Amino acid sequence: MDALFTKKVRAAAPLTKGNAMRAKVGLWIDHRKAIVVTVTDKGEEIVLTISAAEKQLRRSGDSPLKGPYESQQVPADDSRQRTLAGHHNLYYDAVIACIGDAESILIFGPGEAKGELKKRLEKRKLDGRIAGVETVDKMTNRQIAVKVRQHFAKNVQ
Repeated sequence: MDALFTKKVRAAAPLTKGNAMRAKVGLWIDHRKAIVVTVTDKGEEIVLTISAAEKQLRRSGDSPLKGPYESQQVPADDSRQRTLAGHHNLYYDAVIACIGDAESILIFGPGEAKGELKKRLEKRKLDGRIAGVETVDKMTNRQIAVKVRQHFAKNVQ
């Protein structure tokens, strides 16, 4: 089952090995999508990654209107949680692949996904690159790009 969709939204300059290490990355993330903005000396790139995992996995079985549920037809809650966690892990791995070798990472978003991604970065020993984690509401791609540019411009001065 394909749980991911990644699309390059806009690129001002292609990322190469030479400028990837100096790249600064900001990303807005929730459990459904991540918008990754990579800023380098030569421009910026925006990549959208969408998770196809359902927010709440549906139980299989008969409808209450059509008949009773059979206990063998309904998967256990822990099995459904493991499936959802597996989808999220694939999604976070795809987001981390978009980050690449960035020297600085700003993570922001509305829910728990930003904390879960931060823990995953810590497991991979990439937590030294995290510039900050912030709680923000929904934003457009343009607002996200502006926030990332302003954050890193402010921290350079």
